[in-house]
Amino acid sequence: MSRFYANCRNTSVKKKGFPKFKKHSRSVEYKVTGYKLSDGRRKITFKDGFQAGTFDLWCSQKTLVYYSEQQIKRVRVVRRIDGYYCQFLIDYSREEKHEFTGSIVGIDLGLKEFYTDSNGNTVENPRYLRKSEKRLKKAQRKLSKRFQKGKKQSNNYHKQRKRVAKLHLKVSRQRKDKAIKNALALVQSHDLVVYEALKVSNMVKNHKLAKSISDASWYQFTIWVNYFAKIHKITCIAVPPHFTTIDCSVCGTKVEKTLSTRTHQCQRCGTVLDRDRNAAINILKKGLQYLGKYLNGTVGQTETDPNALGESDLWVFNRDIEDLSRLVEQGIPTR
Repeated sequence: MSRFYANCRNTSVKKKGFPKFKKHSRSVEYKVTGYKLSDGRRKITFKDGFQAGTFDLWCSQKTLVYYSEQQIKRVRVVRRIDGYYCQFLIDYSREEKHEFTGSIVGIDLGLKEFYTDSNGNTVENPRYLRKSEKRLKKAQRKLSKRFQKGKKQSNNYHKQRKRVAKLHLKVSRQRKDKAIKNALALVQSHDLVVYEALKVSNMVKNHKLAKSISDASWYQFTIWVNYFAKIHKITCIAVPPHFTTIDCSVCGTKVEKTLSTRTHQCQRCGTVLDRDRNAAINILKKGLQYLGKYLNGTVGQTETDPNALGESDLWVFNRDIEDLSRLVEQGIPTR
C-alpha cells in the first residue's frame, strides 16, 4: 500500500500498481454498527450485508455484561482453523497493585536458555517448534503427496491441510502462553526490568539461526513485558545490545567470544561468569545509567514506549521520584 502511494506521488512512474486485496479474508471488523448483542450478552447478531445471522458467544473469563455498549469500540471476527473467534475492543483501564520492594533485574535473551537474569537465574527455552518438527514434517509430506497440480483438490487433501494448520496453531499458542507466563512472573517480582532491544527482523536473516530465533519468540515476550509493566506501574527500560556480551561486567575489559564459548573469563580482573549472566549484568548497568540520566535531566517526560522510538528508550511512569532514586542506588553485585 505504501509503495502504491509513493508511485502516485512520483510522476515519472507510469504504472502505479494498484493494490490487490485478498479474495478470501480470514477476518472482518465492525466499529459501532453492523452487529447487535443480546440483552444477556451471550449472543451476537450480524446485521450487515453478509447476513451471517446469530451466533452464541462463549467467554472463558469476564463476560460482556460487565461492560456497557459505549465501552465496546470495535468487534472483530477472526477465522482460525479450529473455529471462529469474536474479539471485542473495550475501553477499559486496567491497573494492578504492585508493592515496591526495590528489586531490580536485567535479562539477557538467548537460545540455549530463554533468558538469564543478572542474579544468575535462568528460564529454559521450550523449543516448541523443534519438539513438534517430526510430526509437522510427516504431516506436510502427506499433504504434499495429496496435492494435484492444475486440478481441483480432493477432500482428503483439505482434511490433511487442516491437520497441518492445527499443528502450526498449537505451536503458536504454546509460544504465546509461555511468553505471557514468563513476562507476568518477571514483572510481578521486580520493580525495575531492563532488557536488550533486539532487532529480531535483522537477526532472522542469518539462515543458520533463523528457525531457532523465530521459535524462541523474543519479540512477543518483550511485548508482554511492556504490557504488564504498564498495568503494574513498574519501570521498564530497553537498552541497545551492543557489546553486552563482550564487555566484562566488573572491569569493562573487552573479552572476545565465539558463539560456542559459554564462559566469560577476564584475564585482567580474573572474573569467571557464565557469558549470559555477564551480559545480563551489563544490560542492567546500562539500564541504571539511563535511569540516572532520566532522573537528572528529563524528569518532565513521564512515559515513553520502549519500542516507539527504537533502542535506548526509557519507560517510566508517574511514581515517587524517591522510589526511582532507590532503584539507582540499589546497585548490582559484581560476582
